[in-house]
Amino acid sequence: MTRVLITGATGNVGIAVIEALHGLDHQLDLYTGVRNPEEDQPVLHKYRHLTVQRFDFTDPLTYGPALQTCDILFLLRPPQISDVEQYFDPLIQAAVVASVQHIVFLSVQGVENSSIIPHHKIEKLIVRSGIPYTFLRPAYFMQNFSTTLHRELVTNRRVFLPAGKARFTLIDVRDIGAVAAKVLMDPDRHRYQAYDLTAADKLTFGEMATLLSSGLETTIRYESPGLLRFFWTKRREGMPVPFILVMIMLHYLPRFQKEPPVTQWVEVLTGRSPGTFTQYINDHKQVLLGKAQ
Repeated sequence: MTRVLITGATGNVGIAVIEALHGLDHQLDLYTGVRNPEEDQPVLHKYRHLTVQRFDFTDPLTYGPALQTCDILFLLRPPQISDVEQYFDPLIQAAVVASVQHIVFLSVQGVENSSIIPHHKIEKLIVRSGIPYTFLRPAYFMQNFSTTLHRELVTNRRVFLPAGKARFTLIDVRDIGAVAAKVLMDPDRHRYQAYDLTAADKLTFGEMATLLSSGLETTIRYESPGLLRFFWTKRREGMPVPFILVMIMLHYLPRFQKEPPVTQWVEVLTGRSPGTFTQYINDHKQVLLGKAQ
């Protein structure tokens, strides 16, 4: 059987990939790369045919042993890790030594035109390695409202981002999982391809707040602060400076960039239409209201 190592296996995307594969008839031997196998085992125990493998992005000593059991690597970048040279360069080198046959990398839409983001450098490393690859380049995660934006949403009933009136393409993480599952099951078909993954939605955060208000049956305000106010508000909340800078890059810079296009790759690759933002709200209503985790 083809052996697949899924990094970030207990995160939103990792779980979505596992969920999608769980519902398909595949011939893959799945390994889940996690930092603490004993702690993460309960999160993954309901999925059949999984082998939990220790893998820690911050510990290069775990790279080799994990990759030795790997034919295909599903690779993502944890948001807290931005030093490509320190971590991803040795990781890709270890993949070469381990004779990994294919890398499916979770990148980001527009990465080819934005050399300042880590994903751009990681893509270049993978290309230079000579390992066959597929790049998945998703739009803005709808699930950010369940994670990084969740506290603000629940506590203050607002969306507080310096995004102005910029329009964003969106994607439900479950659709990323569905696409990744198709690619992992037939990697040769997708060799050297890059897929921009979006839903049909292209919305401003003001429009998202309006849809959230309607779906959650409560008023959600959108406020677009200046950069200094945003920075100091997040610092007072205890957010690390590097993460604040990432938030600014993700939400402020698009105000001055060309709007990203909507694509049909989700439907082409999975055979079904991608989920809408309204569907996401309906499916996660209790979480978005702070009534469930």
